[in-house]
Amino acid sequence: MKKISEISAPAIAGVIREKKTTAAIAEIRNCMYDGADMIDLHLSCLETDDVDTLRRIVNSTKLPILALNYNRTVNWEDCGLTEEERIDSFLRAVEAGVAGVDMQGYTFHAPSKDGFCGEDKYSFTKGNPKEVVTDPVIISKQSEFIETVHSKGAEVLLSCHPGIAMNSTQVVELALFLEKRNPNIIKIVTSATNEDEMLESIKTILLLRKEVKTPVSYHANGNFGGLTRIVNPALGGQIAFCVDRFSESSTMEQLDLKTAKTIIDNIKKII
Repeated sequence: MKKISEISAPAIAGVIREKKTTAAIAEIRNCMYDGADMIDLHLSCLETDDVDTLRRIVNSTKLPILALNYNRTVNWEDCGLTEEERIDSFLRAVEAGVAGVDMQGYTFHAPSKDGFCGEDKYSFTKGNPKEVVTDPVIISKQSEFIETVHSKGAEVLLSCHPGIAMNSTQVVELALFLEKRNPNIIKIVTSATNEDEMLESIKTILLLRKEVKTPVSYHANGNFGGLTRIVNPALGGQIAFCVDRFSESSTMEQLDLKTAKTIIDNIKKII
């Protein structure tokens, strides 16, 4: 199976948020036939996530699967999982054969999911960012987990969703800070609530390409973030996260898979 980090940027990821195993497999097939390069599988949405079930999902496609656990059900309710339970779900997914896991920046320190808890001494710790951890003890545990996943033959995407607007300097410095943990891919999602913040986020992806060796997926959420979901991948961001068929469980801000593929394929012809 191809490594996720080795897919030519931008990789088009089909996002799967399904409760039933058969529904997940069916949606993976839809994504595959509509041109996805990889699958983004939400483990916490599945009603069953034992190794055998996950292996059945993995074996349903030749596309590499990135497994994530945002501790949310298919209806976006809190699953109530502990950090240990989230980590165990990653390890089951790796055993089942996924290509990689998405380890969120707050991993091993749940309070950081909702706001910054450390000493405010970095440019990227301003403004109370979510999922940003600077505690060396937590960072060491994250680095050890990344190495554990690597030892089992899978990759790690290290993701941070600060939930605030950041300038290019802050995002680049955060990416370099995360890079020290040795992930295979870095994902950062900031906020764009106006046109200036949107333009800053587009500028940022160009700087990330120059300054950070590790592949980076970067875009912004918010009222003005939608354009960054397609422009930033087209400018060199590693992954475009897409939905093949929207439903009540979908992230509505994500891109339509077929539309995103058409736009990116046409841009590739130009550049």
